[in-house]
Amino acid sequence: MAANGKKSCLKARAFRRFLSLFFVTLLGALLPIVLLRTNSVSKSWYWNEALSPGYNYSRVGQILSLPRQNELSIRLEKLNQLPPRNTDLFPKLAKDHITIVLYVHNRPQYLKVVVDSLSRVVGIGETLLIVSHDGYFEEMNKIVQSIKFCQVKQIFAPYSPHVFPDSFPGVSRNDCKDKDDAAKKHCVGNPDQYGNHRSPKIVALKHHWWWMMNTVWDGLKETKGQSGHILFIEEDHFIFPNAYRNLQILTELKPQKCPDCYAANLAPSDVNSRGEYSDCLIAERMGNVGYSFNRTVWRKIHMKAREFCFFDEYNWDITMWATVYPSFGGPVHTLRAPRTSAVHFGKCGLHQGHGDKTACIDNGVVKIPVEGTDKVTNIDSKWDVYVYEHQAGYKAGFKGWGGWGDDRDRHLCLKFAEMYHSSLAGSTI
Repeated sequence: MAANGKKSCLKARAFRRFLSLFFVTLLGALLPIVLLRTNSVSKSWYWNEALSPGYNYSRVGQILSLPRQNELSIRLEKLNQLPPRNTDLFPKLAKDHITIVLYVHNRPQYLKVVVDSLSRVVGIGETLLIVSHDGYFEEMNKIVQSIKFCQVKQIFAPYSPHVFPDSFPGVSRNDCKDKDDAAKKHCVGNPDQYGNHRSPKIVALKHHWWWMMNTVWDGLKETKGQSGHILFIEEDHFIFPNAYRNLQILTELKPQKCPDCYAANLAPSDVNSRGEYSDCLIAERMGNVGYSFNRTVWRKIHMKAREFCFFDEYNWDITMWATVYPSFGGPVHTLRAPRTSAVHFGKCGLHQGHGDKTACIDNGVVKIPVEGTDKVTNIDSKWDVYVYEHQAGYKAGFKGWGGWGDDRDRHLCLKFAEMYHSSLAGSTI
């Protein structure tokens, strides 16, 4: 009897040792996986957040006959419905806040510089930062996910050419290329005014800007009700610490100082200029670095959707200067300070610079001097306004650099303008 009890005890002890060894081994195998998933801002976590039950698909794609979405496009559309992050750190936005929209492609070395500069902006914690991505790139996503200095909302262009590797608006198998003759090659596409067929990487620039504008102004519940100014910056705009406070002053002064001005800018229209350093405000042609305007101006722009979408020019800003702004019937001026609060530091275009990590930045760093006056508001409300007349630059009559001749791109562009205005489609995402 005692012998049998001893055997049972030994068996039980051996079994417990086996279980202990098993669980230690299992823990050792699982721990690296858990740590890896915890320490990295992983795509799978962000994906799962978007796949929560209760998501209501927008019928806009079917109603407007938008391109058939692939899995990635659908997931990006779901991600756009996620609420802003960091609301635990910044539970309330300031009543008079100016929303900031940062639109990016795939230049992580640039984005790090911009994010760092934004983190030093006085008042940044009072507002909402919306980051609009042209496609999905994991390294870009990780950088944005690391932001902790304000509320952040990410949106992803679900119809970006970068999201469709084998169909329009990306590259289709039967697409004409370069200067192909469609009749002889039996390929699909319309050439631009110079005989060149579309390049998805090039047209993505204009598609993203137009989709973003329509989405921010008319598609997001966070901004749909805003009537005031919204600031737009790119991933190669260095923002000075005083930028936000200066912009608040400019938008407040604009109705009295320059009632005919359409916008307020952080920087001169000449990207090589740092300003006049004079004791007066400046009214000049609207620039593309740190520009802001209100809903009234957006409505005027939106009404010119056909002009924007059918002008044979792949750059959104040149399209605006050459065809949209001239259609307003008078000078389209912006108000700015005599000293810049933002600097364009990019050496490469929007769709370059991803291969070599330091290809677009000297020695892998950006050295922009920030002086004491750049850290505080440097605008005097008593200053007069000096108006620049007859400035050089793209104007009405310029026929465009091409790259935007394909009917498919033009009609997709028009559909973006209709996305949030269809009575059958959901009005917000």
